[in-house]
Amino acid sequence: MSLKQWLENSWLRRHKTKPREIKDLLQIVDRDLEDAREHHISSDWRFGIAYNAALKLCTILLYAEGYRSERALQHYRTIQAVPLILGKSRKNDAQYLDLCRSKRNIVEYDQIGTVSDQDADELIEFCMEFKEDVMMWLNENHPDLHQDLKE
Repeated sequence: MSLKQWLENSWLRRHKTKPREIKDLLQIVDRDLEDAREHHISSDWRFGIAYNAALKLCTILLYAEGYRSERALQHYRTIQAVPLILGKSRKNDAQYLDLCRSKRNIVEYDQIGTVSDQDADELIEFCMEFKEDVMMWLNENHPDLHQDLKE
């Protein structure tokens, strides 16, 4: 499938993205990655905060392409759009983030202590690397959205 087909299925809607919006989302990513590295909070919360950073990076990709996920299955669709935007080689990243989405839902709504420090650290490391990839992609594919980011 393609993002255009997702739009036709009403899974996405058009979104006019401005550089400031991307900048604001990246500031959230930076804040969340910094907060997630704090070891005086539980692994569950560190994981949830890192998940939020990852989700914002996925959102940046979708927004930059001119789309926004509909409310139904919003997190799932935002994550699943990654290989549609960055290429099929990123399918494993989407699968990993979807597993993280499920874990985050458990610790957020159902049960504490199901996430280890190692799980949180792994997701934080993934996010830091993923952010570099997203920034490179933005630079190459949407420099108009990236130009304001250095201010």
